[in-house]
Amino acid sequence: MISKNKNIHPIFDNILKRVDKEKLLNQRSIVVWITGLSGSGKTTIAKNLELELHKAGYLTKLLDGDNVRTGINNNLKFTVEDRKENIRRIAEVSKLFMQGGVILINCFISPTKEIREQAKEIIGHKDFFEIFVNTPLEVCEQRDEKGLYAKARAGLIKNFTGIDSPYENPENPDVEIKTSEVSIDECVKKILDKLLLRIEYKND
Repeated sequence: MISKNKNIHPIFDNILKRVDKEKLLNQRSIVVWITGLSGSGKTTIAKNLELELHKAGYLTKLLDGDNVRTGINNNLKFTVEDRKENIRRIAEVSKLFMQGGVILINCFISPTKEIREQAKEIIGHKDFFEIFVNTPLEVCEQRDEKGLYAKARAGLIKNFTGIDSPYENPENPDVEIKTSEVSIDECVKKILDKLLLRIEYKND
């Protein structure tokens, strides 16, 4: 029997490399991974970060739960296994964008160390820029614009992170920010101070 894998013919040796795309775009590609509880401020920070990078001439792509869960991952639920698969797919898609020279800004709860480590392994540790949005649960609940925490407290949503499903804080993020203590502008500036050093293109 002929293995179906023999029908797969990798073309990576015949296509332009990541370095070619980075040279064209005058930037170093990277995956910015923003993690934190629902309501912590991840998407707000991501949108403002992308805007500032765009103003500075960088090509970016923002991914979050809404644009991924309604598309490529619309068949997944919120079980432990589905969460892992959700992050695996996101990491693989991010890697493809990154290989095209694009700077990815991902904002996902990604609640466990195991899940985030899985993403790092797929993307590559040196290309994974982790931001921990460290916002207390009570503050996230106060911001509950979508009413998700209230539904989780009432038992209408199961496996909700922070209520009946755990969130494990990152141990050594590249940047830790606290949206309950400082403004969004200050948060973005803190990120840019470190991130710009990583994405600045240098013709080695």
